[in-house]
Amino acid sequence: MQRNDLYRIIDANINRASEALRVLEDWARFGKDSKTVSEKLKKIRHDLNKHFSSFGLVTSRESESDVGRSIENNSKRETIGDILRANSKRAEEALRVLSEYGQLLNTDTQIIEKDRYEIYTIEKELLTSEKLFRLANASLYLVTNRDNFKSDNEFLNVIEKSIEGGIDIIQLREKKECEQRILLLAKEIKKLISKTEVLFVVNDRIDIALACEADGVHLGQDDFPIKEARKVLPEGFIIGLSTHSIEQGKNAVRADVHMPLADYLGVGPVFPTPTKPDYKAAGLEYVNWASENLKNIPWFAIGGIDTTNIDKVVNAGAGKIAVVRSIMEADNPKETAKILKEKLNIKSKLVYEKI
Repeated sequence: MQRNDLYRIIDANINRASEALRVLEDWARFGKDSKTVSEKLKKIRHDLNKHFSSFGLVTSRESESDVGRSIENNSKRETIGDILRANSKRAEEALRVLSEYGQLLNTDTQIIEKDRYEIYTIEKELLTSEKLFRLANASLYLVTNRDNFKSDNEFLNVIEKSIEGGIDIIQLREKKECEQRILLLAKEIKKLISKTEVLFVVNDRIDIALACEADGVHLGQDDFPIKEARKVLPEGFIIGLSTHSIEQGKNAVRADVHMPLADYLGVGPVFPTPTKPDYKAAGLEYVNWASENLKNIPWFAIGGIDTTNIDKVVNAGAGKIAVVRSIMEADNPKETAKILKEKLNIKSKLVYEKI
């Protein structure tokens, strides 16, 4: 191989890695607000350029005659996660090329290999934070109920329409079906949200949540303990917890070894609801308490909330709600979701303006 050809390969992959690292760095800095990760990525980027600076690579660059310029890139980014995954892989691949070809320049490539493995770790951390970022910014959460549907197609059609209407999270809640049927439904929902920012949570069943590669699992007060769930679930897997009183709300956020924190809480039922027949309505008092005391964890008011009473819930302090019948039994699920989302957006706008 001619020295100029080798330099072109090195130069192209330094640029490729630097561009990808900068994309990741900006998310760490502005999306994740992580000084630590941002500084790590910046250091890798600067060290990479410094490592090969003595070879005068720019003089070997032949951008105009590069045959790769005419190769079309058909990849599309639908979500932040797509961007993070694609640029992590781009950086990792470029560093691998530099590690291989750099040996022909008799340069120490151990540093490059170390940085490549560092990117693998950072990729996992960024993707984890991206889910939690979506969770923190979510406002409308749909919990499914299949009781009144004649077929799975009708059920899935309502979910599809609700996605179009703007829901941020969907929870598959199946208390009566067998595991095989629940898993089948979970996979169908996964298809519907595959190119969206919607988070997918499975109620109660940790095994099914893992099998269908959901984003999280939602647990009740009498379900699998969060402390034990954390032991078997992978890092970054979202765990939600239902709470039905101020006492349970306090316990859920007690930061000690006996009660690990959930990633978000359900607060309710606010109003009487057939979905939770055994629970007395917690009322707007609990919502008001949550708005004053649950500052460091996302929480969703839930229970009997619909377009006729959402204003009361919002006025009590809720900026996020979870609904079941309001959308699942609506004549127009898409429009209902839009109405609910708009009322929540107004609440968020007012809070932001106060800040």
